[in-house]
Amino acid sequence: MTDMPTFEARPEFEQRMARAKFRAWHRGTREADYMIGGFFDRYSAEWDVPTLEWFEDLLAEDDVDVMAWALKTAPVPEKFKGEQIEKMQALDYVDIPR
Repeated sequence: MTDMPTFEARPEFEQRMARAKFRAWHRGTREADYMIGGFFDRYSAEWDVPTLEWFEDLLAEDDVDVMAWALKTAPVPEKFKGEQIEKMQALDYVDIPR
């Protein structure tokens, strides 16, 4: 048996990252999963607490809105503007299996 720490024993940042990853990949539609989950997988290793907070706020938004911002078909709200949404808008992280 391994001495793997339980979820409760993990530091708060790691718990929040794990929760954000789950929420990013379980949006309800395959398209949103690939876009938002793929973004998490590509960039989350670089994140600090403020960036995670930005992403958690983004996860609280409706998928259709997030996807519209990423696809540049709707204006990005002021609170989401910046480097992270620009990375999302590049869409170069989406790898769609065939």
